[in-house]
Amino acid sequence: MRFIRRLPALLAAAVLAMAGMSAVPAQAAGSGVTAAPVFKAPFPCGQRWTYSHHSAEVRRALDFVRSDGGATAGTPVLASAAGTATRYSQPSGAGNYIAINHGGGWTTYYFHLSAYSVPSGASVAQGQQIGVTGSTGNSSGAHIHYEQLLNGVGQNIVINGAGLSYPGSYNQAYLTSDNGCGGSGYPFNTWGSGVNVRADARVSAPVVTTLAGPTAVRVLCQKQGDTVNAEGYSNNWWSKLRDQNGFISNIYIDHPAAQLPGVPLC
Repeated sequence: MRFIRRLPALLAAAVLAMAGMSAVPAQAAGSGVTAAPVFKAPFPCGQRWTYSHHSAEVRRALDFVRSDGGATAGTPVLASAAGTATRYSQPSGAGNYIAINHGGGWTTYYFHLSAYSVPSGASVAQGQQIGVTGSTGNSSGAHIHYEQLLNGVGQNIVINGAGLSYPGSYNQAYLTSDNGCGGSGYPFNTWGSGVNVRADARVSAPVVTTLAGPTAVRVLCQKQGDTVNAEGYSNNWWSKLRDQNGFISNIYIDHPAAQLPGVPLC
């Protein structure tokens, strides 16, 4: 549509009208449009994904794949806002997918799931797992195909109130999720002294801060990363700390389990 921008304003408006398009952004068009929910990323707290848009897409979809070292396939898919979930299957296209009706004409789609995590008609909360990332249907690899629609019309995707870009390939734009992080986190205590809190679950990641001694912490989520050895034990699970805004190895969490019970995945 680059050539349209070079036309005089009136001619551009006429061309848009003939194409059945609106010169007003889709999410602002019309009077009395219901405000969109505050959508969050469709993947777990703390994870960093890259995304792209394919020009052949019918609606304004974005495809997401992980870029933080974790596997895309098998990662939980989360509801980006609360609503009512409906399951669908389209083997020749979207594969296993879920649509969530958020009310006010707003709907989100999540395509190519390897499995469903909720039944049709379920009321889901923002951040609740609704499926598992896969590559079912017309898909060349595991990813989350994600859409936001208003009254059935695809919209430019907005996360946390900010519009995302539409790059033509991966690794040009990235999104770190705060979906499902929890407002307060889960209480634990650490042990040891001089424990480094790092920017990611890697021993080479930058140090955010250092815990001088045993500390009461709030854990938002956990994920697997580099293996850490201490006091004769090994552990590759890491916890994201709310107040320190970084990760520590679970080996320094004062709990006997390698993977902390009840704490969601990042």
